[in-house]
Amino acid sequence: MSKKPIFIAGPCVIESAGLLDTVAKRIVEINKKLGTEIIFKASFDKANRTSAKSFRGVGMQKGLQMLADVRMKWGLKLTTDIHESWQAAPAGEVVDVLQIPAFLSRQTDLLVAAAKTGCIVNIKKAQFLSGEDMKYPYEKTIRAGAGKVWLTERGNTFGYNNLVVDFRNIPDMLKIAPTVIMDCTHSVQRPGAAGGTTGGNREFVPAMAHAAKAFGANGFFFETHPDSDCALSDGPNMIPLDELEGLIESLIK
Repeated sequence: MSKKPIFIAGPCVIESAGLLDTVAKRIVEINKKLGTEIIFKASFDKANRTSAKSFRGVGMQKGLQMLADVRMKWGLKLTTDIHESWQAAPAGEVVDVLQIPAFLSRQTDLLVAAAKTGCIVNIKKAQFLSGEDMKYPYEKTIRAGAGKVWLTERGNTFGYNNLVVDFRNIPDMLKIAPTVIMDCTHSVQRPGAAGGTTGGNREFVPAMAHAAKAFGANGFFFETHPDSDCALSDGPNMIPLDELEGLIESLIK
């Protein structure tokens, strides 16, 4: 690659200010050492948890304030996901990139609202769509006024409780958008396979990242946590924070 790819990293959901500080501090250290500009990601709400008993987050008002605090303290660019169109404007005042969850990638009102904020819009490919199908969400968002739209690969549903990644989706999406991100951690999920929560196989994350690079991906998304086994959301597929630097370094060599 002629230039360093885009990197997005952070915990799945905002659990506490302490967690955000721990992860942000490490990301700043990696950026300084490797010359990267990792975008910090955390969700204020996980509206699509498997079970009603699962932790969803701290809510939009509190969560956006906590993300704003991360920017002020650590100087990082930010992204978070939104689930409803009314969330776009307030979230867009805080973050640089608005992420559209995969399940919602065809929701026209959500895409239009995100586009109107002026933020970069990162649309995650639905688990039931091909890479070529992402032409239509991309066009909706561009026509609504978005300046930049990224597309993200995160696997396709493969029977019950399983995902498979067809890496041909990456070059297919690069024909649509100039930036295609590989979501290396959600692509190793086992949806609903852990007794009311989502399981996963984090040991495959590095291979997912390098395979995506071989297929032309120019961005990589990693959810990470200092204690992945105790994370309140997506722990089984998040990589340990102390492994993040080595993986990113291997991708920019």
